[in-house]
Amino acid sequence: MSDFPFLSVLTVAPLVGAVVVALLPRSRPTLAKQVALGWSLLVLALSVVMWVSWQVDGQRFQFRESYPWIPNWGVSFTFAADGIALVMLMLIAVLVPLVILASWHDAESSKRSVPVYFALLLVLECTMLGVFAAADVFLFYVFFEVMLVPMYFLIGSYGGHQRQYAAVKFFLYSLVGGLFMLAAVIGLWVVGGKTFDWVALSEVDISTGAERWLFLGFFIAFAIKAPFFPFHTWLPDAGGAAPAGAAALLVGVLDKVGTFGILRYCLPLFPDAAQWFAPWALGLAVIGIIYAALLAVGQNDLKRLVSYTSIAHFGFIGVGIFAFTTQAGTGAVLYMVNHGLATGLLFLVVGMLISRRGSALVSDFGGAGKLVPVLAGVLFFAGLASLALPGTAPFVSEFLVLIGTFTVNKPVAIIATLGIILAAAYVLWMVQRTTQGTLNPALTEIDGMKRDLNLREKFVVAPLIALIVLLGFYPKPVTDVINPAIQATLEDVGRSDPAPTVDTLQEASR
Repeated sequence: MSDFPFLSVLTVAPLVGAVVVALLPRSRPTLAKQVALGWSLLVLALSVVMWVSWQVDGQRFQFRESYPWIPNWGVSFTFAADGIALVMLMLIAVLVPLVILASWHDAESSKRSVPVYFALLLVLECTMLGVFAAADVFLFYVFFEVMLVPMYFLIGSYGGHQRQYAAVKFFLYSLVGGLFMLAAVIGLWVVGGKTFDWVALSEVDISTGAERWLFLGFFIAFAIKAPFFPFHTWLPDAGGAAPAGAAALLVGVLDKVGTFGILRYCLPLFPDAAQWFAPWALGLAVIGIIYAALLAVGQNDLKRLVSYTSIAHFGFIGVGIFAFTTQAGTGAVLYMVNHGLATGLLFLVVGMLISRRGSALVSDFGGAGKLVPVLAGVLFFAGLASLALPGTAPFVSEFLVLIGTFTVNKPVAIIATLGIILAAAYVLWMVQRTTQGTLNPALTEIDGMKRDLNLREKFVVAPLIALIVLLGFYPKPVTDVINPAIQATLEDVGRSDPAPTVDTLQEASR
């Protein structure tokens, strides 16, 4: 199976499915949903086969494919996956079918075309798979930009309050970041011998000044996409206005393109610049953790609250990346996966609550657990996973990030730890105000609040809960895939894990 073109087939398959779904008549909404779901399950099945075919002790990049595209520019359709890309591809393959199932009635409630909505989800899946599978810098840039289009229409056409404003803001922020990247991509092509091949570019010796400018171009684009402070202001608007399913993919996957890009492009291609900029990046990450957590505490809109929590979580991922240790780096990538699962679940459950209540305001709930106890229980679990409770998957990744950072930068690790305390505050506050306490009498008059989770919704949340618990107790299958890629990336940067000293071990044990 190693010779099978997994990555190109994975990338193209959702696009073919999108065309099929889009061509279905608007009068057949159920058929459109079923075809979209079936196509996404086919992608999931193929992804599982690819995961099983992965060789942990094999080459750094596997499933490599290359097809000529624009020879005069040195551009090709080159796909390859390392361990970091592989786990992100699996995350996409798992989330998309669940999002489609969770969004079963979203398009109908917006009174717009159902086939187009689900076709856009499949186009989005195509671009997300392509951006993580690309091993040609120009091809990566194309997917990086094109993925804006389906998300723009999902927010702008099918979103909620202020959807047009949020869609335009999302598009403009991402477009500005893309312009910085385009300038850096062209510069890299010039100094790199007129090629876009990642392997060839990783061996190019770039002058210090040029390397720093190129790093900055890529980093700004990725910092906006992630987003890191102070480029974060588009996410609460986009996450708050997007349909719950689209918001789950936005925060669970699309934003990870930023952190993935830093690991794949900024660090290996510009190693000296990465080390030079690291203190600044760590500072932005730590500020983001505290600042976003404080803002989350004060939110009254459920979806904006979850969006702010994600900004804080991305601060932890940034800390793990720029700590330059194997533990922290592995924790950062594992955090990307676990955050996608936990926050994806949280967004979907919040969406289920909002669809029942008809409002996203925390103040419009109160005691909802008395009417929908199962849904309230799932919200509580998703909240605990989001704050990294031991026994859930995010705890493992957060612990690895903090312990790996502590060995090289104690102040950053200590300040970042304050984010855990704030996380408990905003999660417990959200749960208390929505599902616990005295029952809001207005809820008893709403028919939607009398319906607990149905069978379809249970099929949505059950796999995510199972994965969060499984990876919370046994993350080894994932970390075994991630570790070699992180070690190779650190070698590219010229960094290695510090040898533990007696003082370090004693301080860590405390």
